[in-house]
Amino acid sequence: MRKGARAAIVGGVFVVMLGGAGYGAYNVLSALHGSSGSGGGAPAAVKTGPPSADEVKEASAKFLAAWAKGDASTAASYTNNAQAAGQLLAAYGGAAHITAVHITPGARSGDSVPFSVKATVSYGGTSKPLAYDGELTVVRGMTTGRALVDWQPSVVYPSLEKGDTLVTGEAKVPPIEAVDRDGVVLTAEKYPSLGPILDALREKYGDKAGGKPGTELSVERADPNTPGKTLLTLAKGTPGKLRTTIRASAQAAAERAVRQYPQSSVVAVQPSTGEVLAVANHRQDQFNAAFEGRLAPGSTMKIVTSAMLLDNGVTSMNGPAPCTATATWQSQTFTNLKGLVPNEHATLANSFMRSCNTAFVKLIDEKPLTDASLTAEAEQRFGLGQNNWKTGIVSFDGSVPASTGPDRAANAIGQGQVQMSPLNMASVTATAITGTFRQPYLVSPKLDGRQLATAKGLSSGTVAQLRAMMRLTATQGTAARAMSGLGGDIGAKTGSAEVDGQARSNSWFTGYRGDIAAAAMTQQGGHGGDAAGPIVAAVLRTGG
Repeated sequence: MRKGARAAIVGGVFVVMLGGAGYGAYNVLSALHGSSGSGGGAPAAVKTGPPSADEVKEASAKFLAAWAKGDASTAASYTNNAQAAGQLLAAYGGAAHITAVHITPGARSGDSVPFSVKATVSYGGTSKPLAYDGELTVVRGMTTGRALVDWQPSVVYPSLEKGDTLVTGEAKVPPIEAVDRDGVVLTAEKYPSLGPILDALREKYGDKAGGKPGTELSVERADPNTPGKTLLTLAKGTPGKLRTTIRASAQAAAERAVRQYPQSSVVAVQPSTGEVLAVANHRQDQFNAAFEGRLAPGSTMKIVTSAMLLDNGVTSMNGPAPCTATATWQSQTFTNLKGLVPNEHATLANSFMRSCNTAFVKLIDEKPLTDASLTAEAEQRFGLGQNNWKTGIVSFDGSVPASTGPDRAANAIGQGQVQMSPLNMASVTATAITGTFRQPYLVSPKLDGRQLATAKGLSSGTVAQLRAMMRLTATQGTAARAMSGLGGDIGAKTGSAEVDGQARSNSWFTGYRGDIAAAAMTQQGGHGGDAAGPIVAAVLRTGG
């Protein structure tokens, strides 16, 4: 994230402290120049199998010793990708300006060795300490049979990925002070989910917010569209104020809610404006699945499918939608969730609130529906799938491709080829209850003049029926338990999306209360009301 120096990472004064547990005393010079054994004669046979404990200790010690000494080529020779390792190691003390490095190995665990690094970053007359923990793994070289460090950029610094580097210098963009809609300061310390999002906002809007860049050590990504990450600030810049659409109370509730369920994401929007009120993720990979996730949304998709049925005159909320035990479409048999009692006389409203798959499968071949009808509904009415949303940061617009064969039926119940994010489903709910598609956004388009996506929305008659069916679902149907205790104008839809290779389905839930609509997804969370439902309900409690 800085101007000037190109990608260089290592050099300087390196000292390896090899007194860590499991190592005992180890001579640094021996580590760097020790012989490999034989004094002549026939070459030894190439070793196979996992490295022994002694080999792991020796290979890791030699690598760390050479790295600490600043001998990039020697250190790289102890890895299984000498070229890539040499480039990154040779750069450590260049553009990154990291010096006086001390590396302390920890206790070996199998073929892995943890270590800690303490160093100094110096630039422009300012120096600050740098400390972090790392880990390496030793493997058997495929052709040489040598015990070698398995090369990954994360060996040098944990958050580095392929092609990334560390750079110290003047930041490319000034820092920002992001605030919510009411001026409350938003920080990654107070709202952990916002960390990567604040980085993305700084990358895009830092030069428009009126601040002054500082000096810092940061990760510079190989992908120019991926925001960097500040690791150490040497000289603070002057932050510019960036107003977002976030509502601090909703964000706080979203943060607390997703922490209850691993691999969870949630988004809340204001249906009357399209403004994003909260976005939170609970994931180890820091991926903003709330905005960028691409997963089958399960039965939450039945909101769009119901709108298609209503708009095309196939049925009405009080019209027939028989819920049978099974339904076959072009040789594929579809079933319902276990325990759902069939109802041959069910209406669309009844099948919707109980989330009967077969009812929707049996209706998709009614005239005038075609393979492209669901796609047209999603794109033209709900603004999905056209790759033109401009939220302020990277986001996914949803995908509802026109499908033939069994996927046409699977798409109608949120499986098949349909892909959505929680952001998409929160927007679907907002459109369903207002009739107007308002593209969600996190930063006002007035700041940079970007054009928001448009769609024609829904008729008042379709809206009235969708709202009524969602209210029935929230008060008497599959969403009733999760929405219990919420007063006012409410509605919801559950979803359970099966994924090949997963023991449990992904949990989806979307709902509204007054002028707030939210959607959540929990991977392997089970039924929609089990995990995603409580997350959405927690966010809806913050406003009406």
